[in-house]
Amino acid sequence: QLQASGGGLVQAGGSLRLSCVVSGRSVSRYTMGWFRRSAGKEREFVAAIRMNGGITYYADSVKGRLTISRENAKNSVYLQMNSLKPDDTAVYYCAADPGSVGSNYYLPRPYNYWGRGTEVTVSS
Repeated sequence: QLQASGGGLVQAGGSLRLSCVVSGRSVSRYTMGWFRRSAGKEREFVAAIRMNGGITYYADSVKGRLTISRENAKNSVYLQMNSLKPDDTAVYYCAADPGSVGSNYYLPRPYNYWGRGTEVTVSS
């Protein structure tokens, strides 16, 4: 089970930190991803991290503003969101994959497990 939290309402330029805690399994060798869905749009990739080794990947739209990190001992991943923009408004989902995502880390489909999402609203 994946539990995402940390969303909320913030003004443009502000910061939020999202957390995703995984229970019921160890994700130490998983790929963990953050995706988001805003109104009228498809779910889109935000960031991903290899829990074994810590390699990170980012969507171009968030590079330099959002940072994904991991804490294997707590079976958790985080998304530090700085310099937020109204376009970042969305429901953010964390996802987990045990090993099949490979180079397709930016696609939702390969991820086996999904959390319910946490809503982020950025006001202008």
